[in-house]
Amino acid sequence: MDQEPRSTPPPGWLAPGAPAPTPAPAPGPAAGPGASRPEDAFGEQRPTLLRRILGPLLVAGAFVLKFGKIVLLALPKLKLLTTSGTMLVSVAAYSLIWGWKFAIGFVVLLFVHEMGHVIQLRREGLAASAPVFIPFLGAAVWAKSLGDDAAAEARVGLAGPVLGTIGAAACIPLASLTGNDLFTALAFTGFFLNLFNLLPIVPLDGGRAMAAMSPWMWLLGVFGMVVAVLTFPNPIIILIALLGVLETYRRFKALRSGDEKVRAYYRVTPRQRLLVGLVYLGLIAVLVLGMDATHLHRTIDDARG
Repeated sequence: MDQEPRSTPPPGWLAPGAPAPTPAPAPGPAAGPGASRPEDAFGEQRPTLLRRILGPLLVAGAFVLKFGKIVLLALPKLKLLTTSGTMLVSVAAYSLIWGWKFAIGFVVLLFVHEMGHVIQLRREGLAASAPVFIPFLGAAVWAKSLGDDAAAEARVGLAGPVLGTIGAAACIPLASLTGNDLFTALAFTGFFLNLFNLLPIVPLDGGRAMAAMSPWMWLLGVFGMVVAVLTFPNPIIILIALLGVLETYRRFKALRSGDEKVRAYYRVTPRQRLLVGLVYLGLIAVLVLGMDATHLHRTIDDARG
């Protein structure tokens, strides 16, 4: 990566002081298959398509190699730029639908949810990327592993909805203090998104919890997503359903293979299973109550206004 290719002079380049070539007469019509190729004003053959493509690529490659060390040193700052940059892009995208005020609040709620995963991953001793935002798909955090066993995976999965629920609930006192229904709408939306994430299908957070509670619940999650696709067909629901079907198939295939490492991964203690179940069901109850408390009743006249 530290090698630096040496560039060569481009076609038609003249050294300082070199005499210019005598312009060639304009060629006439081609006399047949054996006619020579047209020449440019300097008597050189026109560069082929391949050379015209490779030229810029070589220049770009030389630039990357030359400044590769600088890029590597700047990676920590680039991670921050990736998070903040994708946040700004998402705010701009959501602003086209809901306006910039709601878009900012919505992206902040997504950030709080994803930071729950990041914090728990680091508590498990695992490296985690900063949140990356994808307009109309939410946000994501990357990690090489979710833990040593299914209990750790469940803790990482549920940490997002736990912190996300707290973030959504924080909008309620803001709505009371300001009298602005914007915060009430944000609270309702935050509760709904975290509740949706608890569906028992991987890659959603509820699917992570089922890894410790009962992997067989993934089949119920797949059935629910198929019903959702048929009832409310949209690209996001279809994408989640496809990912869920593929991941469920992959995991059950691994379980049926009889691999002892796979079986050990899903072997959790009754106490761990009970704690995961209590947190999972408790979150569902809190989120349903939160949605009921923050639901705004709007009339037809309100919607028109």
